[in-house]
Amino acid sequence: MVDSVLAGTKAQHREALFAARRAVPDSIRAAEAEALSDHLAQIVGPDDAVCAYLPVGTEPGSPEMVDRLRKLCARVLLPVTRSGADGRPLALLWGVYVPGALVAAQFGLLEPAEPWLPSSAVAEADVVLVPALAVDRNGVRLGRGGGFYDRSLALCRPGARLVAVVRDEEVVDELPSEPHDIRVTHVVTPKQGLFALAGPL
Repeated sequence: MVDSVLAGTKAQHREALFAARRAVPDSIRAAEAEALSDHLAQIVGPDDAVCAYLPVGTEPGSPEMVDRLRKLCARVLLPVTRSGADGRPLALLWGVYVPGALVAAQFGLLEPAEPWLPSSAVAEADVVLVPALAVDRNGVRLGRGGGFYDRSLALCRPGARLVAVVRDEEVVDELPSEPHDIRVTHVVTPKQGLFALAGPL
């Protein structure tokens, strides 16, 4: 774990973290994605329902992780992003992952084709894999700032494992937080695998 505190605004953090990810060589990114895939058996069991996502761009991991998940657990759901009439993000909808049946969506994403499940379907998940730019030791997560996951994690059932997927360098001692933030319970990194976070102090 990085022994540091990220100072500054969330926007400044995001800019620095995006730049750091862009600087990672492709060979290292591929090796880290393979390591993350190898850790999946630590995270899920054969009877688990899992809400996952398809990594895009410089996000840690790979689409192959989702195929691996499908072999390890009972059910994999992927998110569907939607905004309200005013353009504000809504809680994610969910679709069952079927290989070869994804469709192009906004933000350059691939999403499950209809029919979709309601936002409340996340409450059925035993494990939710959560994209993040950084996570601190108390479970505070820094996302991309869209707000989709902020609205969705509030719907998870008590006891579900909320697992942030980040690079080892993206686990820090402290991030700025707000009272409404939903904290993740675990993190998985390429080198350290899965480990629990302390939670709120």
